[in-house]
Amino acid sequence: MNNMKSIFCLLFVCVFFIGQKEVYLQEKDKPAEFMVQTEQFADLAVLRYRIPGFESLTVKQKEFLYYLTQAAMSGRDIFYDQNYKHNLTIRRTLEGIVKGYKGDRNAPAFSEFMIYAKRFWFSNGIHHHYAELKFVPTVSKEYFADLLKNTPKKNLPLKKGQSLEAFLTFITPIIFDPAVAPIKVNQAANTDVIAASANNFYEGLTQKEVEEYYSKRLDKNDPEPISIGLNSKLMKKDGKIVEKTWKVGGMYSAAIKQIVFWLEKALPLSETAQQKKSLGKLIEFYKTGSLKTFDEYSIEWVKDTEALIDITNGFIETYGDPLSFKATYESVVSFKDLEATKRIAAISNNAQWFEDNSPIAKEHKKKEVKGISAKVITVVAEAGDCSPSTPIGINLPNATWIRKEYGSKSVNLGNIVHAYNEASSDAVLHEFANSSEEVALIKKYGGLSDDLHTDMHEVIGHASGQINAGVGTPRETLKNYSSTIEEARADLVALYYIIDQKLVDVGVSPTTDIGKVEYGKYIRNGLMTQLQRIKPGENVEEAHMRNRQMIAKWAYEKGKAEKVIEFVKRDGKTYVVINDYKKLRTIFGEMLKEIQRITSEGDFKSAQNMVETYGVKVDRDLHNEVLQRYAKLNIAPYKGFINPELVPVMKNGKMVDVKVTYPDDFTKQMLEYGEKYSFLPNQN
Repeated sequence: MNNMKSIFCLLFVCVFFIGQKEVYLQEKDKPAEFMVQTEQFADLAVLRYRIPGFESLTVKQKEFLYYLTQAAMSGRDIFYDQNYKHNLTIRRTLEGIVKGYKGDRNAPAFSEFMIYAKRFWFSNGIHHHYAELKFVPTVSKEYFADLLKNTPKKNLPLKKGQSLEAFLTFITPIIFDPAVAPIKVNQAANTDVIAASANNFYEGLTQKEVEEYYSKRLDKNDPEPISIGLNSKLMKKDGKIVEKTWKVGGMYSAAIKQIVFWLEKALPLSETAQQKKSLGKLIEFYKTGSLKTFDEYSIEWVKDTEALIDITNGFIETYGDPLSFKATYESVVSFKDLEATKRIAAISNNAQWFEDNSPIAKEHKKKEVKGISAKVITVVAEAGDCSPSTPIGINLPNATWIRKEYGSKSVNLGNIVHAYNEASSDAVLHEFANSSEEVALIKKYGGLSDDLHTDMHEVIGHASGQINAGVGTPRETLKNYSSTIEEARADLVALYYIIDQKLVDVGVSPTTDIGKVEYGKYIRNGLMTQLQRIKPGENVEEAHMRNRQMIAKWAYEKGKAEKVIEFVKRDGKTYVVINDYKKLRTIFGEMLKEIQRITSEGDFKSAQNMVETYGVKVDRDLHNEVLQRYAKLNIAPYKGFINPELVPVMKNGKMVDVKVTYPDDFTKQMLEYGEKYSFLPNQN
């Protein structure tokens, strides 16, 4: 929070959080009664976040943010299409029904249909945004047909000359049949993860064909390798593999042209020459599709540390591809929270100390940690893979050689975290915490421990360690396990250090008890509470969830003989107890050393064994108990956000101000986005 010495730490923590509270309460554009959670359906809750400090920005800065926001939203169609090739057709069908259905909208079946529509919007497609599995409507196929028949044809995405009956024949199994495109990202062992995944990154190809295609283009001895395959779709045409690049004039051209249009309007408003150079490279990348240009953009973006306003925009994260070649579209528009940044900056300023004192092998440590910049940001808008469900921390760029040579940027999404905290319930804590003392400690320090874990994970974790020469990147060597292993590596760095006196010494933590709080929450979540997100009989699929269970189960097993972590039964309920925090930290250190070795050496077999042994399988009895206990609480396990709306104020054709409004209707915003930012054609 601040790089004062520890003697001032407690005072600073109090002042900081009181100050933050006052900022939110005094925000001029905040409604008198701001409702954070607007609705809940299925396993989802819809929240809102505020933009504190926006009114204090200059008109030029507000205009800059407006253009960047329009650029962000313009890529929205891309993410839908990347998730599944028919998602845009389905989305436009659902939008058409919601806007034009002439039947009884008060019927219970219509309410059930609306739940499906909102689930679809929330997940940007037919697959659950976190669990990866397909979900289907609870209404009948016959009722769905009635919905279409009572909706004007002009509202539906029919092809020219296509009858409604033919359209129904096409779209009904895609929506209703659970065997059609059953899982978006399949990472199961001994499975063709390409053929078994429903994402739209590959078509008509096997895993072997994809690996062979890219292996011919990979040079493990290249010290500056481009991220081959990052911005393209791979498919077969006339028996040959072809690559369709996402760029102006290529695949997704119509949407990318709109992104470029708004970025070019934003360019002259750049706050610094470095920021202008960075945005210029991003525009060039979108126009050319050159991954070399993307690396150049990433380097210039890392160097842009002085500007208040920032943007991530592009094909960034590879979690949606089981082989981690292809990246999904995402964008976050933000400006720096100067006061809150003092906390995260204190961590980044000591990055070399954390690297030098890490328990990993000496040969896997960076001799010189370069260019780590860190900040807390105030989010203005999110799109693509960051919306409605959003990260709370980001560390980019992903290219390991750029991190090593030029550094990285780490951010904590401050106002998003604040909104999550406002919407949180104590019910889960009281249900699953082992004692009243534990509850009291979490209430006192839980918010800060979350922040510090996120900061350490993003700032130090992802930026730490190095790959052995000639090994290749983790996505090449660890394949479908690379994402889980990388998230585990970053989490373990955070866990190892969050209990360290160093955090107290640099003024970001008031006490090492913060570590005990985080250990308790993390282990309980990894072993128990995150199981609420999985349906009965299923295993863990999502990379972050696999990572958390893998760490918690590995730690439990390694400390089992000494009862470092223990399951206890009381009144028929299971609780998790940590008996030895010091020993648990040692175990985390040992696991971090092994995970870094796996990463540095590209040890696929060890990665596979680690993930499959500890991260995938679920204890069915414990899972059922967790589900039963959660059911009584009526709390949605997943949350996402309605974006604020930036409204330009025009005078004589010139933008003289930008106002913020806070919509509270998720359905209305999704329909408006569908009308305003719909640029790509259907695939039906």
